[in-house]
Amino acid sequence: MQAQDFIPQSKLGTIDTGKVAWQSPSNIALVKYWGKKENQIPANPSISFTLNNCKTTTSLECTRKKDSENKGDFFDFEFYFEGKKKEDFKPKIYTFFERIEKYCPYLKEYKFTIHSKNSFPHSSGIASSASGMSALALSIVSIEKELNPTMSDAHFYRKASFLARLGSGSACRSIQGKLVVWGEHAEIEGSSNLYGVEYPNEVHQVFENYQDTILLVDKGEKKVSSSVGHDLMHNHPFAEERFKQAHRNLTALRAIFSSGNLNEFIEIVENEALTLHAMMMSSNPYFILMKPNTLEIINKIWAFREATGLPICFTLDAGANVHVLYPEKNKIEIFQFIENELLTYCDKNQFISDSVGFGSIRL
Repeated sequence: MQAQDFIPQSKLGTIDTGKVAWQSPSNIALVKYWGKKENQIPANPSISFTLNNCKTTTSLECTRKKDSENKGDFFDFEFYFEGKKKEDFKPKIYTFFERIEKYCPYLKEYKFTIHSKNSFPHSSGIASSASGMSALALSIVSIEKELNPTMSDAHFYRKASFLARLGSGSACRSIQGKLVVWGEHAEIEGSSNLYGVEYPNEVHQVFENYQDTILLVDKGEKKVSSSVGHDLMHNHPFAEERFKQAHRNLTALRAIFSSGNLNEFIEIVENEALTLHAMMMSSNPYFILMKPNTLEIINKIWAFREATGLPICFTLDAGANVHVLYPEKNKIEIFQFIENELLTYCDKNQFISDSVGFGSIRL
């Protein structure tokens, strides 16, 4: 598909009022997306586990503007987070509406009230842009489906992922599926730069209900935003090799997902996490998002894995917090290790227990 395929091709109907609510999860990338082209197009493909417990719930109410209300002149919305009006969140949503107006030409015809809340603390250091933007995109496309009831389910979910990407790149991976691919890859059928797709190939049962214990090392705001970090890849001396590496690692994961080889899975996932941060440390200007306790946790995980042979590994987002990944069958002994040896490196011993989920649901 091409971007213009998401512009409504037929005249849309109208509704006087509407209300919809979606619950959408965050996700954790195994092969990382770092670097983007114009219009939120990824510089390399990525694949992520959809999470189950870290979710955003968003409700969207709309009322059609009266002809006397300068209909079509501006976006009219109010945004509430955790029940409180949040004016400081509105610029990001306004920018999102500007990006998607071409594909959602009805936006200026309605007044919107948006209520959003997270299942995890907003200050927990877990990025909510993926879950938040995907939930909002799904809500908007649900309103469009009321205006155009003939929209197919397949087009609905593709368009929701397409719009979510324009709000936050990784949000397109939070719509459907346990494993989601975003970005064109020669060996993954249906993969696209425009939206995320559920991984279409065989997945070994060992990856069913895979566990993710998120260790909250630092809950503060990042000193360098992800958007700035992505932009620094444009003139990065190692960028092209990094993009090739992501393609190779995704190719290797195809065989790993089929065979269930956890040793090879661990090698790729940890390498991807460290490569992501190596790109940050070797950009110009360079920056470091890991904290001393991030490194302490990584070294503890390596030592525990060496001593026990248990298939525990880590991955990192663009921040200091550590995602500890392991199979459900090893949950008891690995979580005991986490409690006994890793929580001391977390901010106030805080963590989030999560696992692989199925994607967004309409409420």
